[in-house]
Amino acid sequence: MAEGLVDGRASRTALENGSGRPAPTFEAMTAVADAVLYEGYLLYPYRRSSPKNRARWQFGVLFPRDRAEADGPVRPGVSGSADSWYQQTECLLRVRRPDAVLRLRVRYLQLQHKQVEDADGRPVESLRCADGTVQLTFEEAVAREAEFTVALDGDEHGFSVGSPAGTDTEELPSGAGRIVRRRAEVRARTVLVAERLGGDLVRLRVRTTNEGHLGDPHAPRDRALRYALIATHTLLGVEGAEFVSLVDPGRALQDAARSCRNDFTFPVLGGAPPAAAPEDGSVSALLLSSPIILPDHPQVAPESPGDLHDAGEIDEILTLRTMLLTDEEKREARATDPRAAEILDRVDSLPPEVFERLHGAIRSLSPAGEATADEATGNEITASEASDNEVTGSEVTGNASRVGPGPAGQDSPAARPAWWQEGGDDGLSPATDTLLVDGVRVGGGSPVRLRPRVRGADAQDMFLAGRTATVAAVFHDVDGSSRLAVTVDDDPAAELHGWYGRFHYFRPDEVEPLGGTDVPDPATAAEPSPGPTPSEA
Repeated sequence: MAEGLVDGRASRTALENGSGRPAPTFEAMTAVADAVLYEGYLLYPYRRSSPKNRARWQFGVLFPRDRAEADGPVRPGVSGSADSWYQQTECLLRVRRPDAVLRLRVRYLQLQHKQVEDADGRPVESLRCADGTVQLTFEEAVAREAEFTVALDGDEHGFSVGSPAGTDTEELPSGAGRIVRRRAEVRARTVLVAERLGGDLVRLRVRTTNEGHLGDPHAPRDRALRYALIATHTLLGVEGAEFVSLVDPGRALQDAARSCRNDFTFPVLGGAPPAAAPEDGSVSALLLSSPIILPDHPQVAPESPGDLHDAGEIDEILTLRTMLLTDEEKREARATDPRAAEILDRVDSLPPEVFERLHGAIRSLSPAGEATADEATGNEITASEASDNEVTGSEVTGNASRVGPGPAGQDSPAARPAWWQEGGDDGLSPATDTLLVDGVRVGGGSPVRLRPRVRGADAQDMFLAGRTATVAAVFHDVDGSSRLAVTVDDDPAAELHGWYGRFHYFRPDEVEPLGGTDVPDPATAAEPSPGPTPSEA
């Protein structure tokens, strides 16, 4: 058994039990896993004084149980933004060899309080040294990970994944003072169980729990975090077996996939995506169970030069805004945390050609008709012209439904199909337009049941499968497709979402009309609220 607890630097070449073969490695998921680990660690403008950096640690937080249940039992769910005392992953795998092994890595952050003291040993909030640098008292974190390799023998395996208490002292130049970094003990345990479901199919359960005891369950959150696992997530790799996607399990395994219970985390396949869509479910030798919901095979855009700790934002925008920080703001950011200093150094020295790549990228293009030589050299598709795209950070991925000006013979601007033209929306009315779905005319006010696609659906949409909703509007895309904007009936904020115009969007074939009657008379349908004015918001 290979095991150990390290500061984010576990060996990448652990051996299987007595086999002499290298165990599955996680290099293909390192970048994504690190992005999960440090998501929200420190947000722009990367200064201690910023309000958003006073309420940190929002994902995968596992408190001691007495703290997590101070006001009653936790409510299980896949949302990793809810505080808990445990995290449970259940996934499916097909075992291909009797000597199959599994490699497990549990990763999290351990809070570390950085206290600045002056030359007399008195705690201070800030201290300016003789060389002009400033030191600030702040909450840092240390990356921790525990790694184990076990045989898939059906037995229960338990491991300690906690971290010891510790104190480190750093003397400041010229006797100006010192920095004392203190860490409280984090007590945690992971239990792994492999359950045979029949044939070569196995359901794997990985449960990580905080075994600590806070004493005062109503202690301030800042104090309780010292004993918590933060940004907790799990990496799994197999040899002689393969994980089955819970998002796209294939028809034969849909029921088994639905039976998997995931609490405060969600497992997705790791590694590079397959070249072609599989015919009967997606599989991989790697899996990432993350408190942040991701798609199968998540990737960090290759154009991104480094982590900005805010993967939901666009790299180009964050980089530009960081460049515009004043010198005083940059000094405070550098004094706040070493990771903030790294971001500033990277942004300030970013080569122009690297920065230009942040503006956008096209991953793939669908076939286009023949074009003239002038068109082939004089017309390019921009990121804003790509349809059905998934946009992540500075990345634009997906298929453009049209490239360039179109088939030969349509070489005049007037003859070319346009994505949008002045007056192109004339005659469209989202509140009163209707679509025919299963022989029923559906539009604003229609009750429907949500049936997202089994394959290729967004993870957020899949959680709404089977729920009833009300159609708010019918929207027509520039590529000719249509979407139904809906509000979920049992969503307490449905009315507010309708007021703001913040809807869930489904294709017509992803809903089931309810009631068996056509949409109400369009003449009686009200236009959606335009939402609040800037002054009201």
